[in-house]
Amino acid sequence: MPGSSQPPVVAPPVRPVTEAPRAAESPDPVSTPVSADRVVRAALELRGTPYRNGGSDPRGFDCSGFTQYVFNRAGTALPRETRDQFLIGTAVPAGQQRPGDLIFFSTTAAGASHVGIALGGDAFIHAPSSRGVVRVEYLTLPYWSQRLLGIRRIETD
Repeated sequence: MPGSSQPPVVAPPVRPVTEAPRAAESPDPVSTPVSADRVVRAALELRGTPYRNGGSDPRGFDCSGFTQYVFNRAGTALPRETRDQFLIGTAVPAGQQRPGDLIFFSTTAAGASHVGIALGGDAFIHAPSSRGVVRVEYLTLPYWSQRLLGIRRIETD
């Protein structure tokens, strides 16, 4: 975070995150560029939050509710639906993702049906319905690598 003495988080930390989540603020729809560090920190603070179909707050998230909430906390508005989030930002080739990029998968339907947030390397964080909590996973796992649809970068500062 600006003015913080902590180094930027670019992968899952080896120590627990101790900051409590802050209340979401409503960003201006034409907001300033989002900080990748703020996106990653906000996402990691929510690890363990339960999956809830249609959920978009810390009581429970679905995948696009999670990404929308995280980006909102970082100061950037995202559309609510996965398929709409897939239409914004700039396409990034697989393997060139950076922390804070949105990673899209084709899981339950053709096209973009699941989304997560890149953490660095092949790690990403998401709100999956299976095993039911926000968690970190890896693009190298066969399930995810076979379903990768695309990566989108939202402007970062």
